[in-house]
Amino acid sequence: MAKKRPQTKAKPQPIDGEIPVVGAREPCPCGSGRRYKACHGRAAAHAATELVQRPFEGLPGECDWVALRELVPAATAELTLKDGLPEGVPSVTLATVLPMAWPALRRDDGSVLIGLQNDTASGDISRDLADTLRRALEAEPGTPVQGRRAPAEGPRLQDLLDAEAAFEPVVHSGFEFWVPDAENATPEVAASLERANAAAIPTVKLAGVDAAYWCETPEKNHLRWVMPHPEEQLLDALARLHAAGRSSLGEGTRLVGSFRAHGLTVPVWDLPGGVGAEEVEKPAAEFAERLAAALAVQEPLTPEERRARGGLTNRQVTLS
Repeated sequence: MAKKRPQTKAKPQPIDGEIPVVGAREPCPCGSGRRYKACHGRAAAHAATELVQRPFEGLPGECDWVALRELVPAATAELTLKDGLPEGVPSVTLATVLPMAWPALRRDDGSVLIGLQNDTASGDISRDLADTLRRALEAEPGTPVQGRRAPAEGPRLQDLLDAEAAFEPVVHSGFEFWVPDAENATPEVAASLERANAAAIPTVKLAGVDAAYWCETPEKNHLRWVMPHPEEQLLDALARLHAAGRSSLGEGTRLVGSFRAHGLTVPVWDLPGGVGAEEVEKPAAEFAERLAAALAVQEPLTPEERRARGGLTNRQVTLS
């Protein structure tokens, strides 16, 4: 019986720059002689499926990033790049949604719009958005940027944006910010604009506290408040206030539960239909003071507080 020859696996050969993404059965661009899926494609596949729990962590205004991604229909925020704006790009603006759900748009004047609420190809929204941003900065003026799978080792938003710059969302009543001259928009864009405006829920960002958004629905109004505190600590504090009858925002209002979104917790209050955003400003500021005091309490929860916590947890919904 003939002896089997020992088999040796070719080792990936280093090449300059990033490894390009190719078909799973194609030879790996690193030169190892192996198929891409068995070589560098393993890392790419892992990066595409591994969910980053807090994709906006470390960015200024993380809570507002989460709100614009999940809660706010129409809003924009100017972005400041770490290395400054490239020549020919007068501004970069984050938008909740763009026409036809484009991931990004390079306008005729060279300015860039980036859509935040688009589906992403991997488990890291930050990396996908950073890839879209880089391609938008290089796109020809007047063209949209299409979606794609971002390179596994590509930069994230945290690598491209200035960590010291303020993040200040502006909430709009509609999507007219899509086009400089809405009256002269193409029929396709005009139709998309009309559909988007019809579906937008009236929303207002409170001025007195961070990342709290009032919204109006046909049945009742709501306040949805994205908070940065660790989830378990926040739920304990909310339970203490709820058990003490101090979790409301005034007469007729009620803390009804919370969302979990991108690693942060979003308490939600029901408001009477006649209560607008301005009427909630003072009660929200007063609640923020009560919450700060409750967060500082170290004692174990009482039986009543544990029951209140269980009720809040049972009404928690995960958005991401």
